Amino acid sequence: MSVPKLNQATFSQISKGFDPIASRSRSLHSRCYQDPHFAEIERQHIFHNSWQFLCHEKQLASPGAYVATEIQGQSVFACRDKSGELQAFYNVCKHRGHELLKGRGQVNLIACPYHAWVYELNGKLASARRSELIEDFILEEICLDSIRVEVFCHLVFVNLNPNAISLSQQSEGLADEVLSYVPDLSELAHAHTLTYSIKANWKAVVDNFLECYHCPVAHRDFCTLVEMDTYKVKTHGIYSSHMAKAGRSENKAYGIDSAEVTDHAVWYLWPNTTLMRYPGRGNFMVWRFYPAGPEETYEVFDFFFETNSPNNAEREAIKFIDETLQPEDIALVESVQRGMRTPAFNQGRYLVDPENSGLSEHAVHHFHSLILDAYQRAVES
Repeated sequence: MSVPKLNQATFSQISKGFDPIASRSRSLHSRCYQDPHFAEIERQHIFHNSWQFLCHEKQLASPGAYVATEIQGQSVFACRDKSGELQAFYNVCKHRGHELLKGRGQVNLIACPYHAWVYELNGKLASARRSELIEDFILEEICLDSIRVEVFCHLVFVNLNPNAISLSQQSEGLADEVLSYVPDLSELAHAHTLTYSIKANWKAVVDNFLECYHCPVAHRDFCTLVEMDTYKVKTHGIYSSHMAKAGRSENKAYGIDSAEVTDHAVWYLWPNTTLMRYPGRGNFMVWRFYPAGPEETYEVFDFFFETNSPNNAEREAIKFIDETLQPEDIALVESVQRGMRTPAFNQGRYLVDPENSGLSEHAVHHFHSLILDAYQRAVES
């Protein structure tokens, strides 16, 4: 497969006006949110070269446990082998390319559903029906193609780039920061998933997530839960942190009686993952934004609680996110996408607060700088 390139003239056009100083910079050009060529550049230069969330490590705790997924057109899975080692592979049989596993589950061996070639959990071919009829067929030389896998903050991530720097190294102090706010993360269990299809480019969805300048206007109930005067946003390397006190008084979002957690702690992790801790009982959320086309995003929202079934208060919090917060945000980003199709908008400015408050858009500027760095690599490749 050829790797798409970007010519210097196009890069100069879409980055014109962008400045390393957010307060004097113009935003990413609207063409990047619509042109299919940019979607393909992002697929291969960003998503095929970055760490992608797979599951909580508890979901792969026992030998034979597996989780399969897709990373922008590439089918992969991770499993725990019989020695207890975590493994990850392209989800492709070495015979004819059929996918081996779907979803998540438990197996003793990996059997291809097409011709029943069987693999060990470490990827080695165990048997191939009637292979004794083939000349020079050496069973021991055949193995599934492995990919990078890493447990980070008790979460499993995979990366298609065999030379990628580990996530723990790339993200510097993120792990310590997350675990200081979520010390019980290793004990939490997957309890619920929400999914959405959004008629907007994935970057528009991330842009919206990275600033709360819009919150007092569009999320009035949310602003009664979170104490906006305590909201601070900091950017670091490949992530940003968004912190505020929350859940300490009556609010219009959801019930917080006897809440153990009274922080709104959120992290954005390049390129498309967010990690969150909301007020309530012990909890954690992992939210991902997957491009489904140049102007469509598939969004997945996993909830982890103290038990694998939400209690009444947690169901109320999920309902608030699903029926209030998400519809508000989806309406915003879909309107932005429609606006970007007009000749009236190409670039805007970032509202930057020197105090790094939640009303500032400097984290959006940080995200755009990472996008432009990836585009630059496409020019140079």
